[in-house]
Amino acid sequence: MSTTASSLSLVRFDSNDYSVPVRWAHHPIVVKGGYREVVLYAQGEEVGRHRRIWVDEAVSFEPLHYLALLERKPGALDHARPLQGWTLPECFAVLRRRLEGQLDGHGTREYIRVLRLLEHHPIRRLRKAVESALEVGAITRDAIAQFLFPDANWRHTTFDLAGHPHLRHVQVMAPVLGEYRLLLTGGVL
Repeated sequence: MSTTASSLSLVRFDSNDYSVPVRWAHHPIVVKGGYREVVLYAQGEEVGRHRRIWVDEAVSFEPLHYLALLERKPGALDHARPLQGWTLPECFAVLRRRLEGQLDGHGTREYIRVLRLLEHHPIRRLRKAVESALEVGAITRDAIAQFLFPDANWRHTTFDLAGHPHLRHVQVMAPVLGEYRLLLTGGVL
């Protein structure tokens, strides 16, 4: 079935509403309803997946669909209907309190930026990243994102010049470590 998402980023299907990300509001949406779930597509790309609702006039919100809008309007975070009933691990509440305490008026927006990491990472991984970040006091979104990258063992990697033939002629001289001692004593090279 083909329809259009409303201004509230909701798609009507079989007497019920299902959310799509706010960027798809007012856009054409194709709905594929099955017995167990409803899948929503925009421009051939899956943009939403919900458990099928079998009562009439109900709404299925996916909180992640509204985080981009809330990032622009962080004051609405506590009253946003799509987030009602959304339970997150306790470490997220601790993170929010610390961000709001340390970043004055920007803490809530930074907290929403952290929540937006859920758009690309599962909740269990983000929870571990938030817990690690809280332990070391690195609580911004960018710092927490660093805990989401796998630990790489750089000792076993090599620098490959394939595709970069212009770099084959570059010569890097080995540093003369004794010259650094001059810098420490205030000497001039």
